[in-house]
This record gives sequence, C-alpha cells and structure tokens, in this order.
Amino acid sequence: MTTETPEPPVPEAPAEPPAPPVPTDPTDPAETPAEAEAEAGTEAEAAPAPRRIGTARLLIAAALLGPLLGAAGGYAIQAGRPPTPLPALQVGVPHYPAATLDEQAAAAARPKPLPVDGDLRKLLISRPEGTEPWDNYGYGDDSGWMTIGEKALSYGGADREFRSLIREGFQRDAYLAWRKGETRYLVELIQYDAKSSQSAVALVNEVTGGQPLDGGTINGSYTASDKQYTYSESTEKYYLGEAVARRGNVAMQITVYSPSQVNGDELKALAKLQWERLV
Repeated sequence: MTTETPEPPVPEAPAEPPAPPVPTDPTDPAETPAEAEAEAGTEAEAAPAPRRIGTARLLIAAALLGPLLGAAGGYAIQAGRPPTPLPALQVGVPHYPAATLDEQAAAAARPKPLPVDGDLRKLLISRPEGTEPWDNYGYGDDSGWMTIGEKALSYGGADREFRSLIREGFQRDAYLAWRKGETRYLVELIQYDAKSSQSAVALVNEVTGGQPLDGGTINGSYTASDKQYTYSESTEKYYLGEAVARRGNVAMQITVYSPSQVNGDELKALAKLQWERLV
C-alpha cells in the first residue's frame, strides 16, 4: 500500500485593486449638459431658497415705524430749542371807571327785545299765596283771556271804547285777577298788532304823575293815588293803584282797587315781578 503525501495548495494571486476615481473638472468640455443640469438640480435641492417678506407686512412695518421716527425727530428738534419762559402768575388788578353808570343811557343801549309771540298767559305771574280768585267784575272768563268786547265794557261808554280799541290795533288781552280781603288785583298783558306799538306807548303815557319802576331801566311807571273814586254802579268808594310798562307792542297793566290807599312799595314790587316775566 502506497501512501502519497498531498501537495500543499498553491495560493491564488491577489486581485488587482480598483483604480481611484478621476476628479471631474468643471471646465472640462467633456462634461455633458445633462450632467451639469443634474448637478445643478442637486445643489438647488440641497440649498434652501431665501424667504420673501409680503407687501402687507412691509406696509404695516412702515406704518408703525413712521410715527416713531416722527416722534423721535420732533423730540430732538424740541429738545434743541431754548426754553420758553412762563407768564407771571399774578396779573394786574382790573381798573374800573370812576364815572357812575347812567341807567337810562344803559337801558337805551340795550338790544331791542324780540317780538312777543305765543301764549301770553304763560308770561303772567302766579297768583300769590293767601289770595283767592276774583272774577274781575264779570269781565273775562276762566280761560284767562278778555275779548275786545269785554275790554270795552270794563270802561264807561262801551261803544266809544270799542271803536277806540279797534282803531288802536287791539289784538288780545291775557289777564289774571285775585283778591286779598277787600283789595282786588288785576294784571293784564295787552298786545296790539305789529304796526300799532305806539298804542302800547300811549297806554303807558296815560298814567300821569307816576314814579319810575326801577330808576328808568324799565319802560314804565306806577302810582298810588290818595284820591277816592266811586264805582259807576254803586256809591262804594275805593282807592286806585296803577302800574304800567311796555315791551314792544305789549303793554303790561296792573290795577289795584282797595278800600284804603294802596301801598306804593307793594305795587312797585308786584310790577317789577311781572316785568321780569315779560322780558
């Protein structure tokens, strides 16, 4: 039996290492356009695109920034100016004329009053407390108006007075009457038409020997006679007090019938109170 010794295996030759890649030159004309586009696309995908700011945001930013810049500029300009001195805290003492005011001249210089219109009854004073209504001897009614016929009847010679009132431009008569004890009071606002304001003047001038109501500032007067009169339909005696004033074509007339002489101061105060309502 023959024993063979095996031969050792022969080692294989090592494989040839691969050649290193050749770098590509960007200027190499051998590079195809397709390859360049592919590389550009890859770079575009790799680098993020820049963000754009919208027009609305730019406008908002400008609107917010503008006032801030303006305020800063104004503050800088104002800070560069010299300080303005403040006025003195104490002013001069006012001086008044030494001459005394002429009341009549001041009254004449006042603006002319506007024409009186509307319901004259709303311009009448209220009946004083502690008094009771009076029917004015039956002339007029509860409405507070006196017609031209009732006005004429309140005088002697009604026919003559009626024609006279028409000629004078009588328009209407608002009245209020009351009594306190045996003393009777009648307050009237008699209005004439716009062309007959002189009739109101004539009514005021009928009161002779009267005293000014307020130093000449009120266009009117009052009187409290010490003479006794007799009622036309009786033998009863009475004392008469009258106060008159005028505003435009409206005449204010207050008549007091009293068994004793009328208090002039009380009549004057009543007339001034009614005058304040009229003006």
